[in-house]
Amino acid sequence: MQKIGLILIFLFFLISCKKSTTNADQLPVQESYYYPPIAADVWESKSIQQLGWDSVLLQNAFDYAGSKSTYGLLILQNGRIVKEQYWNNWTKDTRYYLASAGKSVVSFLMGIAQKQGIVNLEDKTSQYLGNGWTSLSSEKENLITLHHQLSMTTGLDDGVADPDCEDSACLVYKSDAGTRWAYHNAPYKLLQKVLAQASGKTFNQYAKEQLFDKVGMPKSIWISETMWCTTREAARFGSLILRKGVWENLDLLKDSTYYTSMLTSSQSINNSYGYLWWLNGKSNFMVPTSQIVFPGYLVPNAPMDMVMALGKDDKKIYVVPSLNIVIVRLGDAAGNITLGPSSFDNEFWGLLKLAIKS
Repeated sequence: MQKIGLILIFLFFLISCKKSTTNADQLPVQESYYYPPIAADVWESKSIQQLGWDSVLLQNAFDYAGSKSTYGLLILQNGRIVKEQYWNNWTKDTRYYLASAGKSVVSFLMGIAQKQGIVNLEDKTSQYLGNGWTSLSSEKENLITLHHQLSMTTGLDDGVADPDCEDSACLVYKSDAGTRWAYHNAPYKLLQKVLAQASGKTFNQYAKEQLFDKVGMPKSIWISETMWCTTREAARFGSLILRKGVWENLDLLKDSTYYTSMLTSSQSINNSYGYLWWLNGKSNFMVPTSQIVFPGYLVPNAPMDMVMALGKDDKKIYVVPSLNIVIVRLGDAAGNITLGPSSFDNEFWGLLKLAIKS
């Protein structure tokens, strides 16, 4: 009897082990993040059905975008294309300007430069551009650092006749650096000159070597301080941001502290602004050309963790970690002339979330 009992126990053990192994074999394999090849014109896709999204409602969101002067619209999930559509005779190879959405690219490049040790965000801007780069007194000018340029808090007057003018005569005092947030193009554009001076290269060369060549953006170029690229190239950059500066096994940024700071409120005046990135889900926000602080979220219909590269005429790169998605919208103004956030953001996301939640 004792032998029979031992045999039964042994058989039970074998069966249990087999069942456990079988269950383990049946566990779903986690999908790896997809990076499209750098040198080949291919890109894996993922079906809407795989995600459990509603294809009809998703098309509604795309139709809305198409009715609003959108020419290229692309959604990635886990790096793969879920849906891509073009209008106005565009194709995936059509290149267009990013407007101020390119600011977010400069922010990423500044992070690379700081890690390389050629700049420091706490450095005075005059260390790179020389004394007298503004019309301010030396005392006031030396308050301005690279951090202030990235956070739009230089204190320079954005109400001048030409806010894009980089001449010292156009850069006049409004308040001490760090005490006022204002969306001002000229101090931002001068960051490109800072990177050129610090690297000893043209800004285009630096961007190409440190970013474009490494993630497969051969058509990307800076023309008159404005970035031009294809819809897919903008999506590559968005994917890089979603992956915290890593492309496959290559860590381009190599600085998690900078990455976090870039996508966190950079000052306490406009909580919805990081280092040249717009942030959703914050307690208040400001918009270009205004000093009003509005309570609430920048895009109420969108996920709270969404970060955005936004440009004039509704150039958009949305990055949403919680959904593991990147969305690029290129085209012309969707109806209201703005430099950054617009009504398109909330209206488009209002339709998109219906498709995602279905």
